[in-house]
Amino acid sequence: MTLYVRLGVLLLCLMFFAGAVDRNNFKTCEQSSFCRRCRKVEAGKTPYEVVPMTVTQNGSTLQADLFNKDTGVNFILQLTALKDNIFRLHINEKSPLHKRYEVENALQDHPRQAELNIAESQSDHVTVTSGPSKAIIHFSPFRVDLYSDDHLVVSANARGLMRFEHLRTKTVKQPDDDSSNNKNPEETEASSPEYPGDGAEDDPGAWEENFKSHQDSKPHGPEAIALDFSFPGAEHAYGIPQHADSFALRSTKGTDPYRLYNLDVFEYEINERMALYGSIPVLYAHGKDRTTGVFWHNAAETWVDILSSADNNVVESIVNFVSGSVKKPQVDAHFMSESGVIDVFFLLGPKPLDAFRQYTILTGTAPLPQMFTLGYHQSRWNYNDQEDVAQIADKFDFHDIPMDTIWLDIEWTDNKKYFIWDSRKFPNPLEMVQNLTSKGRKLIVIIDPHIKRDSTYYVHNDATANNYYVKHADGKDYEGWCWPGASSYLDFFDPKVREYFGEQYSVEKFQGTTNDVYIWNDMNEPSVFNGPEITMPKDLIHYGGWEHRDVHNLNCMMYTQVTYDALYKRSGGTLRPFVLTRGHFAGSQRSAAVWTGDNAAEWEHLRISYPMCLSAGVAGMSFCGADVGGFFKNPDAELFIRWNQAGAWLAFFRQHSHIDTKRREPWTFNDETTQIVRDAIRIRYSYLPYWYTLFREHQVSGYPVMRPLWAHYSGETETFAVDDHLLVGDAILVRPVFEPSVTEVSVYFPGEGRDTWYDVDTMQEHKTPGATRIPVTLHKIPVYQRGGTIVPRKMRIRRSTAAMKNDPYTLVVIADAEGNASGKLYIDDESSFEYRHGKYVYLRLSFDGKVLKSGYIDNLANLETASWLERVDIANPPKGVKSAKLTSQNRGTVNLEAKYNTNNNVLTLRKPGVNMGEEWSIELVN
Repeated sequence: MTLYVRLGVLLLCLMFFAGAVDRNNFKTCEQSSFCRRCRKVEAGKTPYEVVPMTVTQNGSTLQADLFNKDTGVNFILQLTALKDNIFRLHINEKSPLHKRYEVENALQDHPRQAELNIAESQSDHVTVTSGPSKAIIHFSPFRVDLYSDDHLVVSANARGLMRFEHLRTKTVKQPDDDSSNNKNPEETEASSPEYPGDGAEDDPGAWEENFKSHQDSKPHGPEAIALDFSFPGAEHAYGIPQHADSFALRSTKGTDPYRLYNLDVFEYEINERMALYGSIPVLYAHGKDRTTGVFWHNAAETWVDILSSADNNVVESIVNFVSGSVKKPQVDAHFMSESGVIDVFFLLGPKPLDAFRQYTILTGTAPLPQMFTLGYHQSRWNYNDQEDVAQIADKFDFHDIPMDTIWLDIEWTDNKKYFIWDSRKFPNPLEMVQNLTSKGRKLIVIIDPHIKRDSTYYVHNDATANNYYVKHADGKDYEGWCWPGASSYLDFFDPKVREYFGEQYSVEKFQGTTNDVYIWNDMNEPSVFNGPEITMPKDLIHYGGWEHRDVHNLNCMMYTQVTYDALYKRSGGTLRPFVLTRGHFAGSQRSAAVWTGDNAAEWEHLRISYPMCLSAGVAGMSFCGADVGGFFKNPDAELFIRWNQAGAWLAFFRQHSHIDTKRREPWTFNDETTQIVRDAIRIRYSYLPYWYTLFREHQVSGYPVMRPLWAHYSGETETFAVDDHLLVGDAILVRPVFEPSVTEVSVYFPGEGRDTWYDVDTMQEHKTPGATRIPVTLHKIPVYQRGGTIVPRKMRIRRSTAAMKNDPYTLVVIADAEGNASGKLYIDDESSFEYRHGKYVYLRLSFDGKVLKSGYIDNLANLETASWLERVDIANPPKGVKSAKLTSQNRGTVNLEAKYNTNNNVLTLRKPGVNMGEEWSIELVN
């Protein structure tokens, strides 16, 4: 690398980490020509009309011509009924100049179609039904109304904001006089296209667009699409991650829309709609009666406007309902994308968990992770060398703190050449890995998508020789700058590239690794330090001739899928892969976990981690966490404590920090901090059986692991804006401390008095519903278990999950007002895919006030486990219990001692001793 290039990279890095985000590096809607055009569409004047005589039915799909009366362009409209109360609306040009991009790989499979019936066909509309739902297509003006159980839940184009910019050829203005003969033809302006009337040709950014020093050539001209959606009865909208904003989406009236465009935004600001690392275009609208979603199946840059009835926009909506002078609540959304086609799925609920499940039916669920991934992760940019890694692992043992993985950032490489170790810092990486795995721990290393342009680097040479890189329009390899300096980027849309790169993960190619080394894919937005908005130019060319603008948000998922598949192949299909990603899109949950990116050691960044992970969870990405302690800057002891206490209740629990920060392992502050952080991590490990069961439930049902309160209290309006609490499953309520030096916090107890909540530490009962001030200490945050639930735990905390695998279980049973409780427990070998072959135990746990039972959910499954039942704690137990009687096939009938604690009203049964792999019952005896 030349001195000039080295200095350039250094300057970029200094700028990159100079402090708060530089907004000048990123576009506003007004600076984005397609957003500007789409947002200026005047409501209530849509030019689109369905041509009635073209309406036909083909199985589950209704099809018709859609006509733009301003431009004379025809489109094909298709409405398809899908299983599970989903409709799909697809609109494309009838005769485009060339094929428009349609997203591939985001859907997990071809959606299953459902029976569709034409219920009514009139001159101005057609009505179709499918199961409990129906859709009415209005012809002129074009509008689609969707009903669930005879309730209008969503309308498309009700406000008339649809825009579909047809493909066109660029022509030049004819000269007005002879003086123009001296002009260079390349300097003449574009004239009106063959189909005038949409105004796109008048926008100065229609055919080329400049931003700072970058020019986007736009060879296909304007091709934006947009559509509005109205949700009558909805009070809030949620979803469309990733943004550092409240969980309930705020109105964008008078400000920029939410932006979906994967970007590397370091030390991002909170309470902002700016684009971040991921883009998942699914939105839910929720009201007291129902939840409805839309999944905008598009991978191009997208902006989303959110309005509500409070914005006085409902007069523009045909679906506005007025009762006297009181307006019913309504949410309106307006999706605007730069290219592609209109392809939208309507998720008709009606309940929140129904809508979440419907989305994952389309895009998939997170595969069941290995148990170690749910433990505690220790990371830093960077651990210095092999000796440093060994010392860190030893100190966790010395301080009796469980830990499952150590992570290595980019400095493990030979000058940023991935798959090649720095032989000076890591002379024997295989020995390092084996020292970790001998104690049941793993190593995770970073592999970024930028490839160093270095003639001594075999990956670069292979990519150059085989044309594996993303190209400029002229066919030359694209070159940008990232951590290695001059870099190029593999085109993961090319099957040959995917196969090649996947091979590099094999233990034969990636020497110094074993099956116990897992992968972190970072910088995969992709991040390009000298690119427009710190990413790739949009006019680059991918496999198949598609421009980067068409696939930008999807690019990261193609990368992580390669990694996931490679790890699967590496173990011969025996071990479940683990991949962490920063960039993500719809469907990324099938291959990777995610974190919230480069946050800062500030209280507000701790606070925003909860709504960010709630948003990711309802968008399929349940395996979400944040850099504990903050990536940038240095937390004080109190912030560090509170972050660990909060992070222990997010699905992905990793401490990570910037190279310039102080070391912050749990023992680096003071003895009290070490003790409190140790306790937070140990509490996490005690609940791992519950977390693991929830991930199995997610895989099967699509329900988020971490849930907003309104997911289970959908009619309780006070929960709609709560995002500093979360539910882990349906049993655990968590409200971390997000402010310094407080002695109490407000905890909202949902259920309107129907549910009772119990402090998980003291078993103190809390009956009063709604917001309550709860005392807190530095040692404790409010965590409650709901009455009526059974939560499995392991109370013998060891150095890692592997050491705890065969340890016994404790069941925490909390009866409801009727004396009943229920729960589930899932057990398998915690690492392999043998569960796909029935090697698991899935138990339904129930208590009726007298008998506690364990029964198989799947009678065909079978697993031999060494784990046994060590203890049962029953809060709010029946009165007068003196003993208990255990009955199982293997143990027969055994009498158990029952001990009642008058201080916390808990009945304890010690050492029932029954194997967890069998069915059993325990009867309480007076």
